Amino acid sequence: MRILVLGAGGYLGGHVTERLRALPGARVLVGGRSPGADVAVDLASDRPYLLAGALAKAAPDAVVNCAGATGGDAVTLAEVNARGPAALCAALREAAPGARLVHLGSAAEYGPGTPGLRVAESEPCAPAGPYGATKLAGTVAVTSSGLDAVVLRVGNPVGAGAPVTGLPGRVATLLAEAESASWDGPEGELRLGDLSAYRDFVDVRDVARAVELAATAPGPLPPVLNVGGGEALPVRELVRRLADAAGFRGRIVEAVGDGDGGGSERSARVSWQCSDIGAAGAALGWGPVHSLDASLAALWEARSRSFVPGGVAAP
Repeated sequence: MRILVLGAGGYLGGHVTERLRALPGARVLVGGRSPGADVAVDLASDRPYLLAGALAKAAPDAVVNCAGATGGDAVTLAEVNARGPAALCAALREAAPGARLVHLGSAAEYGPGTPGLRVAESEPCAPAGPYGATKLAGTVAVTSSGLDAVVLRVGNPVGAGAPVTGLPGRVATLLAEAESASWDGPEGELRLGDLSAYRDFVDVRDVARAVELAATAPGPLPPVLNVGGGEALPVRELVRRLADAAGFRGRIVEAVGDGDGGGSERSARVSWQCSDIGAAGAALGWGPVHSLDASLAALWEARSRSFVPGGVAAP
């Protein structure tokens, strides 16, 4: 089986690629802009006919699109999250119409949830900002493409390699800095923003397993499947557990409004997010197997191992 992974150099894409390469009988090709890519593509700018030419040469049985932007201005978000999937679908219809497409969406597409309730795939979407809106546009492009395609709406992934652009990765970096600055163990004060929001956290390894199942499942799949932990936890609980994993003995201060590493504007607008993951269980036999503590332990181990004093991560 030939599987083409787009966005393999990213956080989710790296874990997905590693998982797929361990699949017996699979040949995994990497597509992207880097010089080492097997298939040279740029979803944000390539015309569909150029993408089609590259896809025809790759001849994939399945394509996994992990490419996406989580930050930047609205133009950047639209180019990568909305225009990219649309161009990819147009190219696939021409070059590989029989290939299975697995596209990574986001739970941010739903927008603000109702406290105490899990949101199912059939619920209407009302994203709270440009990120969720552009991810939703990408989902619509995929689900209306007529291809053998499924969108996995991913919750809040946690695990080794979490980027500093997200709260888990940012907190891990701050904890590593605190550990480096102290002679007798991490202590002092960790200043963050409002941590009162509830989020559905899912281990990045569980996300990768869901992708594997979606790429290899026989027959058609539902157009959209939620991939999350199925439980909403306060963000401050994640921070506290990560601090415990790091051995942090200092204070955690929620300095609301000071801008020192607190929640994003989108987080302030979405106080509750929790996904109903029953459909993924029915369609793929999938469910999360890693606990949040296991996810945070993997995140901290990887972050502390790669941290170099001065705030620079080792290559």
